Amino acid sequence: MKRVLIIEDDRDIVELVRYNLASEGFQVIAASDGATGLAQLRKSPPDLLLLDLMLPKLSGLEICKEIRRDAALNRLPILMLTARGEEADRVVGLEMGADDYVTKPFSPRELVARVKALLRRAEPAGDTARPIEVGRLSIDPSAYRVTRGGKPVTLSTLEFRLLYYLASRPNKVFTRDQLLDAVWGTERFVTPRSVDVYIRRLREKIEADPERPAHLKTVRGAGYLFETRAS
Repeated sequence: MKRVLIIEDDRDIVELVRYNLASEGFQVIAASDGATGLAQLRKSPPDLLLLDLMLPKLSGLEICKEIRRDAALNRLPILMLTARGEEADRVVGLEMGADDYVTKPFSPRELVARVKALLRRAEPAGDTARPIEVGRLSIDPSAYRVTRGGKPVTLSTLEFRLLYYLASRPNKVFTRDQLLDAVWGTERFVTPRSVDVYIRRLREKIEADPERPAHLKTVRGAGYLFETRAS
């Protein structure tokens, strides 16, 4: 049984989520403030986190940052719950490490679909995936492990999937929609803008100079590619 932790201070939303996810076979645990929720997930990590952005004691954005820099938690799928509909707020959440979002008010059916899709995307790569060595970069799909110059690089599951997809198809340009289909799948709810956010996050983690990337290149008007010729 998959365990879902919801950190949300609105009791009605918690009960709505609990009822609908429990009906689909999920175990749901809840925390009503950010500090308690963070302590709870560190003590007993769930399979997925439903996280409100606006929380007492510790904000959802701060929780995202804490999770993504914790090697024991960084692969945890995070689905944001937010009452704010502006794209800028969703982008900030994605930049801080969330994997997907749902805007309140949401339908229970939509929420369940997003939870299931995010858990499917978090499944490990198949046995046929091979390690990649490019310059100082090493990518091991069997362990979801990336190192740069021998030092580990902390990536979320979706960050890893995007990096591996590009690196395993070097020097080929992919549009944002192609990357969404390949990495997020046909059940995606994120927009092409999300790809830009993930590429920016990856550059900050794997490139010596994110402003002048050696590998994750932008092809204006076309998309992105993983460059190996420089290596």
